This record gives sequence, C-alpha cells and structure tokens, in this order.
Amino acid sequence: MPLVEHLRELRNRLAKGLLAIMVVTIVALVYSEELMSFLTQSVPKCGKGETSDGGNCAIVSFNTLMAPFSVTIQLSLTAGLVLASPVWLYQLWAFVAPGLHKNEKKYTYAFVGAAVPLFSAGAYLAYLILPISVKVLISLTPAGSANILSLGDVLDFTLRMVIVFGLAFELPLVLVMLNLTGVLSGRRMLRWWRGVIMGVFVFGAIITPTTDPVGMLALAGPITLLYFMAVGFSLLNDKRRERNNPDAELDDDEASELDLSPAAIGEIETVPAARALPEQAGAESAGPGPKQLQSYDDVT
Repeated sequence: MPLVEHLRELRNRLAKGLLAIMVVTIVALVYSEELMSFLTQSVPKCGKGETSDGGNCAIVSFNTLMAPFSVTIQLSLTAGLVLASPVWLYQLWAFVAPGLHKNEKKYTYAFVGAAVPLFSAGAYLAYLILPISVKVLISLTPAGSANILSLGDVLDFTLRMVIVFGLAFELPLVLVMLNLTGVLSGRRMLRWWRGVIMGVFVFGAIITPTTDPVGMLALAGPITLLYFMAVGFSLLNDKRRERNNPDAELDDDEASELDLSPAAIGEIETVPAARALPEQAGAESAGPGPKQLQSYDDVT
C-alpha cells in the first residue's frame, strides 16, 4: 500500500484500541469501589471500634481534597489499559503482521503465547506475597503511633509489586529468544549460573520488603527454576543447530575446522596425445629447431 494508506490504517487501528480502553475505563469507574477493595485486601484494616496502635492494623485514608477523584481516575485508567490489552495489542499486531516473514510470525506467536502466562503467574505470586509484605512493614510501627496509609500509596505499592514480579518472570523467555536468534548460546548461559543465582536472590531480597526469607524465596525460587529450564532448552536447541550446521556456533572471526588429511589417489588415467596438424607435422620433419608457421614458430 502507499504511505497514505498505511497512515489511514494506523489511524483506524489506534482509534479502535483507544475506544476499547475508554469503554473498559468507564466500566471500571462504575466498579471503582470494588476495585479499590480488591487491591487493598493486603492491608490489615482496623475494624469498627478498633484503634490503630503500633502494628496491629492500619487506616486507609485520602490525604488531600482531590485525592478521591485523582485516585479513582488513575485506578480506572490503569484497569482500562490492562483489561483492554487484548484489543489494542491485537490492533498493533494486525498493523505490523503483514510486514513480517513466516518465521518471524511464528516466533512472535510463541513469544506472546509464553509471555502472557508467565506474566500472569508472576502477578499472581505478587498478590499472594503482598499481605505478608504489608504486615511486616506495618509491624515496624512503634507502639503509640497510628498507621494512616494513603490509598494512593497503597495502590502504587500494589501495582509496582505486580508489575515487577510479572516482568521478572519474563527473564527466562528473553534468554530463550536470544538463543533462538543466535545471540546467546546455552553453554554461555550455563557458565553464568552462579552469578545469575546470586543476582536473582539479591533482586528478590531487595524487591520484597520483608525481613523473613519467605518473600525472597517465593520470588527467587521460581525464577531460578525457570532460568535452568531456559538453559536446558537452549542447550537442546544448540545441539539441533549444530547438527544442521556444524559452523553455526562459530564467531565471525573464528576459523571453522578443516579436514586437511591427504586423500588417497586413484588409478592414473591415460590421456591420448592430441593429433598434430599437417603443418606442424611437416615442420617437425624438416629438421631440428623452431620453425616458422605463418609468422608463428612451431612451439606456439
């Protein structure tokens, strides 16, 4: 298609994606209280007649006059962007797909098919760990002090944990895609296992604000398992690639192995001598020495 047609198609697909986000956002506005209650379940709220003192419970509040409105809009837009993602992602894919080759489409399908379950698993794990994290953080409040939490801060903390856990679960998938494209080999990934495990556990300790090892192990354990699964897949893929092309794992400036052993020589094949022209035959019989034949000697 010409450039104008591409721009027109892009405009139509962007309009469809934005329309889907707006519709889901309006629905989320109607059910905003239920969404807030769902996302703040990890906070041990104070019941009726109960006073927040130390780490027994917390009071969720709005600190500013505009906070109820801004938090509701922010939560609804986030829900619209996330829940409408199948629609706008499909519109993006439908715009890009005609320009991809068959193997590129195959890799894209595989990547999306694995990325969605992995991200969902990480998000669900974060939601399970959130109550433990919040309870540990609230328990650090000294006696005689009340925990009055801003609802906006609670929602930001919850969304940040969900996004970080979901993206962390995508690490093995990124390694597999780098191996499929030939950027990273399975042997190199296997050599990095000590540093990767150390980095994963340090990352788990930093991102989970609990003092006990439960939260760290809950994040680092699955990521480590997924990492070794990615290494195993990459090693099998490297072996398959070597069978098809023995030089596939060589660098651009690395020489391939050459078989320099001498081969056996077969029987000598006799070749008959070329027949001499009559002029050459007459010249040879005239005597020794080069003879001129039409301005050329007999050797020429």
